[in-house]
Order: sequence, then structure tokens, then C-alpha cells
Amino acid sequence: MTKAVIMAAGKGTRMLPLTENTPKVLIEINGKPFLYYVIENLKKAGFDEFGIIAGYLKEKIEDFIKTNNINAKIIEQKEQLGTGHAVMQAKDFCKDENFIVLGGDNLFSVEDLKAINNQDEFCYAVGKEMPGDISKYGVFRIQGDKLLEIAEKPEIPPSNIINIGLYKFTPEIWQALDKIELSPRGEYEVTDAITLLGKQGKVKALKLKNYWLDLGSKEDIPKVEEEIRKLEF
Repeated sequence: MTKAVIMAAGKGTRMLPLTENTPKVLIEINGKPFLYYVIENLKKAGFDEFGIIAGYLKEKIEDFIKTNNINAKIIEQKEQLGTGHAVMQAKDFCKDENFIVLGGDNLFSVEDLKAINNQDEFCYAVGKEMPGDISKYGVFRIQGDKLLEIAEKPEIPPSNIINIGLYKFTPEIWQALDKIELSPRGEYEVTDAITLLGKQGKVKALKLKNYWLDLGSKEDIPKVEEEIRKLEF
């Protein structure tokens, strides 16, 4: 499996004013765009074909790809209609191959990216054990190694494992995405498609082995910079 789909179409409003003229994934961390680290780890894990879902200021992402000679296809998401809609835009890029999906504002370890590179008939989602109140997250409901459901912001969490947005999909995802409906917040959620396949026994859960750095808001930047300084890039 060599294809990775990177979601990078959002406006990054929680990063304002840094994102007034810069896509969120290109915010500089220790002198390099965050997307640089994401792609470097993917390369180290064996992925070498990248589909980047872009929307807001996509021409700047195109410039980044060209300047750094990265083997990537920019896939435009003209409307921001959710993660499920974003993944659907990559159908022509992925065709009938297995592929992984992650957010361009999330940095995963090479170890975890290798762990999800399974060329079998199952889809996979990576979760992280999280202590304390996890009601603001999507939470895994699992049975053995099977993922039955990703419950969004549950009042009573079915486990202590939160969804962190790293997935491996088989071509069965396309039919599942075709079936989902708009969520209460008016978006097509990829987690709804995963739950659909999970109820059919087609999804396995993996636990995070190493690190996950989430560039969610401005407050995250100092911590992310500190953690990346400890890593080899």
C-alpha cells in the first residue's frame, strides 16, 4: 500500500490570524511547514503517492508541492461538507486500491503509520487510550479487535479509546460513503461510513503505539514545536 490521502481543505479558523494568508497545514513549525513533517513521516513509513485534499488557498499548497518536488496530486474540495465528503473527492485518485487517510494537521509516528499499512480485507482506525472526561471526542466501541462504532461526543463513553483520525480503507469505503447522510452539524462524516462498515464486521481497531501531535489551535504550537525538536527530521 503506497497511497495516502491527506485532508487539508479547511480554513483553520482556530489558527487565525495565522491562517489569514496561509493554509493551516503550511503554518511554520520550527522553520518548516507542518505538512513537511507529515509527508516526511509518511515517506519513511513506505508511502510515496499522496492525494492532498485542498480547498482554502490551495494554490499555496500546490506551490509547496512543486517547490519540494513531492509526488502529490492536489484534489480540490470546492465545498467544505465534512470529512466524508473530503475522502469521497479522492475516489479517482485511489480507484480500487487500499489507502490510508489522515488530517494534514496531525503528525503520526513512523511506527504507527507502518502499523496501519495492512494489505488485508479490513478497514482500520487508530485510537488512543485517554484518561478522564472524553465526552468531547469520538469514542470507539470495540469487541475484541473489531471496531463496531465510533460514537461522537457520547454522554456515556463506550470505552476510553478516542478516535484520532488515522484510517486505512479498502474500496468498500466508497459504497459506505454513498450511503451516509448529513450529520446534525450539516456535514458528511467519515466516521459514519466507518460505523456502517463496523456493524458489518469489516473494521478493526488499532491502539496508538507511539506519538500523535495535533496542530489544532494556536495554543498547540509551542508544545508541537517542542515535541518535533525531539524527533529526527
